[in-house]
Amino acid sequence: MIFAIALILLVIGSVAFHFFSPWYLTPLASDWSTIDDTINITFWITGAVFVAVNLFMAWCVVKFRYKKNTRSHYQPENKKLELWLTGLTALGVAAMLAPGLYVWADFVNPPEDADILEVVGKQWQWSYRFPGDDGVLGTVDTRHTTAANPLGINPNDPNGQDDIIVATGDLHIPIDRPVKMLLRSQDVLHDFAVAEFRVKMDLVPGIVTYLWLTPTVLGTYDVLCEELCGIGHYKMRSQVVVDTQKGYSAWLKTHPTYAQTVAGTGPASNIGLSLVEKGRRLSQSSGCVACHSIDGSAGVGPTWLGLYGKTETLADGSTVVVDEAYLKESIVSPNVSIVQGYAPIMPPGNFTDEEIEALIAYTKEGVGSGS
Repeated sequence: MIFAIALILLVIGSVAFHFFSPWYLTPLASDWSTIDDTINITFWITGAVFVAVNLFMAWCVVKFRYKKNTRSHYQPENKKLELWLTGLTALGVAAMLAPGLYVWADFVNPPEDADILEVVGKQWQWSYRFPGDDGVLGTVDTRHTTAANPLGINPNDPNGQDDIIVATGDLHIPIDRPVKMLLRSQDVLHDFAVAEFRVKMDLVPGIVTYLWLTPTVLGTYDVLCEELCGIGHYKMRSQVVVDTQKGYSAWLKTHPTYAQTVAGTGPASNIGLSLVEKGRRLSQSSGCVACHSIDGSAGVGPTWLGLYGKTETLADGSTVVVDEAYLKESIVSPNVSIVQGYAPIMPPGNFTDEEIEALIAYTKEGVGSGS
């Protein structure tokens, strides 16, 4: 009897938790209400089965509890019961699958007039690329990837010269306009997900995947990587801003084209910037700050705050003073001298001498001075 009561309380508690739990779906901010409908249908069907099975078990515990002078009845088969169970199970599975297939048919067929942009994932940062005035994204190839061309855009493709590069900062998209996002990984599996949009998709090395949506609510939303992609996975974050068309157009003009990036001109040019500011921007665009904090907090790698001039103990027990020579070695050959307590996971940096100088200056003067 106690077991039967426990089962009944389990059902009551589970149903109550579902309706009164503060942890539920975030507010919808896109046209994908059908995904919410599919989730709710699944909840109702699985919830009904959960309640029915557990209440049936409670009834069986009471109905067939042990009594003196009674014997169980051996019935190896019950075709009628088996047919009912098979039919109801098939009906429940079909009721859950059919809405999902219907939504998937829409998900894989974006509107022909959808705006195009590219999302690029790399441990552990997000970058974005928009077509320029020609409306066509240039081709890419990993063989073209360098520190000056981190997205690997083909320099010989005329369609890529006016592509707009967003290497750091937020992603903006206009409200009430369908947008198709081409998803590309430069290293391992990632997953682009925005909870409020109800869409997510894996970024698979070697192929281009995609998703599409129409944002419906102005605001700023978190972009997360929802595929474990390494030790810095938890810091692979960005934000997407649903903007007015006017605000979106103005924001887009603040970012350089590929041709301007190569030439060092344009709105985000490094011309006239101090070495420290160049280093700060480079640390963001290259994903350095995903592993190295600048506020003293613990991270995948040593914090940069107060790092310059500090004496570090290495994995082999020796010590080293963090100076310019050590920082340069740590950027170019990061696994030569590993600081005690940290894993040798940092990839070698593909930077020019000027960029290394800028990163060292930022570590030494920018972060070191608390700016």
